[in-house]
Amino acid sequence: MTSVGESAALGATNPGIDHVLLGEFKAKIESRIPRILSDRSLSNPTPLLDITDVLLSAAKEEYGLDLSSKKVKVYGKFEGKVLGGSVKTRPAVQIVREAISSGTLTRDKIVFEATSGNFGVSLGLLKGLGLRVVALVSRRLQDGVLQALDNSEVMTIDLDVDLCPAPGLSIDADTAVARGVAQSVRGRLVEFGLDVSPFDQARKEVEGLLARQDVIGLAKLLARVYEGFCPEQYENELNPVSHQTVTGPEIDAQLKEVGGTLADSDVVCTFGTGGTSTGLSRYIKETYGRKGVRVVFPLAGQDVAGIRTREKASGLKFYLPDSYLGEHETDFQAASALLSHFFRLGLDIGESSALALYATLQLVNYGAGEKFVVVLADGAQKYLERAGQIEPRKAEVSLEEARSNLSAYDSIIWTHGMFTPNEEGINLLAATLGCDPTKVRISRTRDVQSLIVGGEIPKGIQSILPNGRSKVLLVCMVGGTSLMAAKFLNARGIDAQSLKGGIMALAASSGKPPAQLLKQGD
Repeated sequence: MTSVGESAALGATNPGIDHVLLGEFKAKIESRIPRILSDRSLSNPTPLLDITDVLLSAAKEEYGLDLSSKKVKVYGKFEGKVLGGSVKTRPAVQIVREAISSGTLTRDKIVFEATSGNFGVSLGLLKGLGLRVVALVSRRLQDGVLQALDNSEVMTIDLDVDLCPAPGLSIDADTAVARGVAQSVRGRLVEFGLDVSPFDQARKEVEGLLARQDVIGLAKLLARVYEGFCPEQYENELNPVSHQTVTGPEIDAQLKEVGGTLADSDVVCTFGTGGTSTGLSRYIKETYGRKGVRVVFPLAGQDVAGIRTREKASGLKFYLPDSYLGEHETDFQAASALLSHFFRLGLDIGESSALALYATLQLVNYGAGEKFVVVLADGAQKYLERAGQIEPRKAEVSLEEARSNLSAYDSIIWTHGMFTPNEEGINLLAATLGCDPTKVRISRTRDVQSLIVGGEIPKGIQSILPNGRSKVLLVCMVGGTSLMAAKFLNARGIDAQSLKGGIMALAASSGKPPAQLLKQGD
């Protein structure tokens, strides 16, 4: 890979370079993020604050742990203060600068990338330069994260459409899901104003990637067929390089100002792409000859914005466990109390930061170190609901709750992206809930796909939603698609709830096979 310096040197002779774009990028974005200047001084560093007292106080208030006798020092590196709002801005800027400097990225090209939020928001900074960004969202993001992407004017394609085909139906599940999601992606590209002929020509390859759930590969494919640019954050060496050459020296210099160094302070960070942990591990190893990074993962099955479990990190290019001082699987449910605690004190941390801080408390409690730097990857704004600052609508109800409150629902609406209930299925649903079958309305499958992926309420669904402030109950196969739809509608002021377990739970209790209740949708 050509280095940033080499790219700049080639700039004068490479006619493909957009020099105006490069100049604007340097002035409007690069000059405003953390950098190490030629005299080794810091430019725009994010704050490194002593949070020892705050963390020990939180340990006592939230968990009943008295750690006052511990000789410990904990610093927080507040990455939410950087332009773009997260640590992901650092690699994003280096990767994009390299692409512009080498002529790989010009103003007429679209940027495609797979992201779980923060990297996409950082790429949204390019909107001010006239560049278009398409983010492939590969997981169910919190509403606040989706809103942050929307605010940055990133065009998003949600690939986590829960089509949940039912066991017993004569259709291959992976194929059905891949086809349905591919059609949704195509529709979204149409909404972006893109010619879909390149997509159609690559349709078989698209469906193959979706069947394997290879969202990273899909981003690369779209960049190729549309002659765009993919940053490839999960594999781009500039991701860890940005932390090895800037973040590491920056933390070290800030520690030296208060009498410390990374020679004897352990860094604690969570794992998203592995860029931060790998880059900081390299810096500490090459500078001090030791392992100095402790990597934190949520427990298996836990959903923390932008963070992978240890199992899901395995196999990624920048998951390098032999280079870490330690790996720590930590309970996010327990850690979430720190999110609210810090927010109440006006300290800006996000979900992954709470996880890293809780892991640090455990390390302190068990005497596994005395000096720590915790990378607080982003701020709280996207996670206010979990921080307890917003009272969310209840988006999901059990069958018993729905039955007992049936009169509150104007209608029951079927919302699934592939199947619809036949007459027998409608009658079972109505009988189980205790309502007349005429109260059950059926959304067209294409409208459901458009609702989940397209970001707008299709006319077909608008026509069956109640007027005024009435509530609706949404039902799908197993409750996944209807829950996503309910959250979407709630965010737009429509009071909707999802039936937990969907029609599959009703089928199981009635002893009827799913194939007897369902048919292929339109």
